[in-house]
Amino acid sequence: MKTEYTIAYVEKPEESAWGIIGGGLHQYNEAQAGDQQFARLCFVVQSPDQKIAGGVIAELYWGWMYIDLMWIEKELRGQGYGHRLLTQVEEEARQRGAKRAYLDTFSFQSPDFYKQHGYQVMAELPDFPVGHQRYFLSKQL
Repeated sequence: MKTEYTIAYVEKPEESAWGIIGGGLHQYNEAQAGDQQFARLCFVVQSPDQKIAGGVIAELYWGWMYIDLMWIEKELRGQGYGHRLLTQVEEEARQRGAKRAYLDTFSFQSPDFYKQHGYQVMAELPDFPVGHQRYFLSKQL
């Protein structure tokens, strides 16, 4: 007799389902494409008293770097910290074998900042959120 499965809504997937679904997908991906050689990179801007005032968090896998998060406190913007963070994370990614980079950002964030650093728009989602765009950009490292 065939077992009938049901579909259920999970309120907090991070507490129960995330590891199972993510683990299963990871195993499948690895079987299809090989070891992703995953690594996480993080560079921060710190005050003299070690307070974090910004930073970048990126992930490496399959020869690509994905910039997951990048942010700098408002009063430090325009002083070159973003450039230095991006340059450092790209260089670290290159040293670890990454050949390309990608990220996503919103029109109200800093798409022009990334374009100035050689990133090119590869996709755009209009009205995400309404009145703004979401951009996906990539670059050869």
